[in-house]
Amino acid sequence: MARISSTQPRKQRKFRYNAPIHTCGAFLHSPLAGNLREKYGKRSFRVVTGDTVKVLRGEFKGIEGVVDKVDVKNTKILVHGVSVKKANGEDVPRPVDPSKIMITKLNTKDAKRVARLEVKVQ
Repeated sequence: MARISSTQPRKQRKFRYNAPIHTCGAFLHSPLAGNLREKYGKRSFRVVTGDTVKVLRGEFKGIEGVVDKVDVKNTKILVHGVSVKKANGEDVPRPVDPSKIMITKLNTKDAKRVARLEVKVQ
């Protein structure tokens, strides 16, 4: 991932906004729950569809649900059960920032993802 050397907030925001799509994936990492942290020796991991997550901040704090969709370009996550009502009564999913959630159960259907989890940090 390309690093930006400036510490100015405006340039940090500009970097994130104009980042290429492959770099935006690095912004989708969320902290792991304590049991997963001990098991895999990692502090955070990328969120994918099918992971079970818990919302830590905001209006939906404490809600646990499965990730329905990951929006890479806008770096937002849609969690099942986190939704708001529109004026006409329709429920619409509320996007959540990956820094405001914690992964409680990993989706292990992808063999490459499991292999990446198993690699120990040196």
